[in-house]
Amino acid sequence: MAASTRKVFQLFVTKIPWTVASREMREYFGQFGPVRSCILPFDRETGFHKGFCWIGFNSEEGLLNALQKDSHIIEGTKLNVARNKDPVPRRLTKEAEES
Repeated sequence: MAASTRKVFQLFVTKIPWTVASREMREYFGQFGPVRSCILPFDRETGFHKGFCWIGFNSEEGLLNALQKDSHIIEGTKLNVARNKDPVPRRLTKEAEES
């Protein structure tokens, strides 16, 4: 079976404040281009998210626009933002589709 040739334009974001939800992440990163997905995994034991997420853009332009910004600050916290190098774990993509 051939590997998928579909391009993925994703960021990996860490240091997300626990008070920020997926909706706020989508809204914030939406200023750089249309956001295709936001996967913000939650800890089942605590009920809080784990402090990191994947942001997927519809195009490379949105991804590059986000990477060009020097610092990303949400609720007074500077986020760590980098181009995603590893695929999002399959179990997390399934959880995101279900919610």
